[in-house]
Amino acid sequence: MAIGKVRLARYDDLDTLEVIYTRARQFMHTHGNPFQWNDGHPNRNDLMQNLEEKELYVVESDTEILGSFVLHFGTDPTYEKIDGAWLNEEPYAAIHKVASAQTQRGVGSLILSYCKTRCQNLKIDTHADNLPMQKCIQKNGFLYTGTIFLQNGDPRHAYQFSDENK
Repeated sequence: MAIGKVRLARYDDLDTLEVIYTRARQFMHTHGNPFQWNDGHPNRNDLMQNLEEKELYVVESDTEILGSFVLHFGTDPTYEKIDGAWLNEEPYAAIHKVASAQTQRGVGSLILSYCKTRCQNLKIDTHADNLPMQKCIQKNGFLYTGTIFLQNGDPRHAYQFSDENK
């Protein structure tokens, strides 16, 4: 089964996406990352809001949804303050809520590659314990830029991709 296409999520995807995010949470919690997404987020309400804002995407094969992510264009309040320095202050898109159904390898890289086709200045963050995601981010040309803090104060490793750092 080959990885297919990326498309905007639809309402009828929500049940499947809830399962994917639940499994992603379980995987993280049992593979050295017990603190990310441990508050029940992202949940159906979060996904519904992203869907309505037309920023929730799925990766699908011919037969199933393989993963999901959010691509948010415009300022992200979480990225306004960084302990470190962004590569530039140009307009950007932020990638959030990356999750794989874990049925196909390469979904994370496909997501990041797709996002690069939509915007040449991207920001993403992840938990310090999320080593698989950090590896994927760095493998795809993103540079570590410092630490950002979520609204609740939790720190996250911040990365940026820009055409300037190809």
